[in-house]
Amino acid sequence: MATEVYREPFERRTKTVRYLKFLEGLADTQIGPIYLGMWGALAFFSYLLCVFITLIGWGEQVGWNPIRFLRELPVLTLYPPPPSYGLQIAPLREGGYWQLATLFLTLTLVFWTIRIWTRATANRLRPMVPIAFSAALFLYAAIYIIHPIWMNSWNEAPGHGLAAILLWTNHFSVKYGNFYYNPFHMVSIFGLLGSTLLLAMHGATILATLAYNSHREVDEIESSDEGTHRAQLLWRWVMGFNATAHSIHVWALGFATLTAVAGAIGVLTSGPFEPNWYLWGCRAGITPGIQASCPPVP
Repeated sequence: MATEVYREPFERRTKTVRYLKFLEGLADTQIGPIYLGMWGALAFFSYLLCVFITLIGWGEQVGWNPIRFLRELPVLTLYPPPPSYGLQIAPLREGGYWQLATLFLTLTLVFWTIRIWTRATANRLRPMVPIAFSAALFLYAAIYIIHPIWMNSWNEAPGHGLAAILLWTNHFSVKYGNFYYNPFHMVSIFGLLGSTLLLAMHGATILATLAYNSHREVDEIESSDEGTHRAQLLWRWVMGFNATAHSIHVWALGFATLTAVAGAIGVLTSGPFEPNWYLWGCRAGITPGIQASCPPVP
């Protein structure tokens, strides 16, 4: 009986129905097959406000000319307030648009994280997806909120635009010596490459054993069969350890989470703890071939 009660709304919500009834009081709304609920609806409207404010700021920069807007879209940027404003609220055209857009973007990510958590708990699932998403949220908060507050200036944060984050990355590295010598950045890249390698090998292994139904991963996790057994043999012979249908996902989640968390720590330690990562590399002795250019270590 409990199974039937659970299955009916699930099947109803996965059909391509479209009903809003203007969001049904934000309590049980749905758009097509996507269930929003209160937190999803709040994230949706908050993101719309973020996009709306960003488009207004970009439109003013091109004089509301649609041709210029399309032509300059890759380089249009909402800049944060200049350093002279510190953490104060700036006029709209001097960083105020950026502050408003960042506020609603932050609310969007927080609401969406809560939505994932509530959806997981409603389906009696472990909240591993919102936990993993929280790692990315921590990296975002470190870049856009925590580090600027720590340095007492919103100007430390990236602008909003396609090219803005790339320009900020280059500027951030130059300002703090050389971000590549940041040990937490090294760990973050290790996690990035590790998760990429694991997921690529995992996908390739599943494709190699399709004939033995290894792609039915949920069934294989609960009761492994010939497909998983052959995949485990391949990993033990090639990699030296016997990954299971469960453990490979745990490893991939760990590496991916490490990427975001280590990157966030690397950003937060730039400035307050180490103003120049190149000099830190010199002191740590990890600048082979250019030690002669390093200043003498006291």
